[in-house]
Amino acid sequence: QVQLAESGGGLVQAGGSLRLSCAASGRTLSSYNLGWFRQAPGKEREFVAAIRPSGGSTYYADSVKGRFTISRDDAKNTVYLQMNSLKPEDTAVYYCAGGAGWGYWGQGTQVTVSS
Repeated sequence: QVQLAESGGGLVQAGGSLRLSCAASGRTLSSYNLGWFRQAPGKEREFVAAIRPSGGSTYYADSVKGRFTISRDDAKNTVYLQMNSLKPEDTAVYYCAGGAGWGYWGQGTQVTVSS
C-alpha cells in the first residue's frame, strides 16, 4: 500500500510562488506515473500536471503551462510542483496522485492566492 502526504500549501499574493511537495511511503514510486490535481470550491477536480517515471515526459494543463513545473526526486520518493506567477484562479486544494490509473492519492493541501 502507498501513502502520499502533501505539504507546502499556504497563502500567497498574486504573482508569488509556492512549491508543493508530496512524499510517498509504503513502497518506492520510481516506476510510477506521478501527478497533481486540484479542486476549487464547488468545482470538479481537474488535472494540473503529470510526470512519467524518471527520464520520461511531463504534461501540463493549458491553464498552468509556462507557470508550473512538475519534478520528481526518486531518491526521496517525492514529487514536487513548483508554482510561479500564481493567480487568484489557482486557489484550490491540490492533491498529488500516483500509480496506474491514479490509484494512490494524498489528502490534499490548500493553496490560496490573494488578489
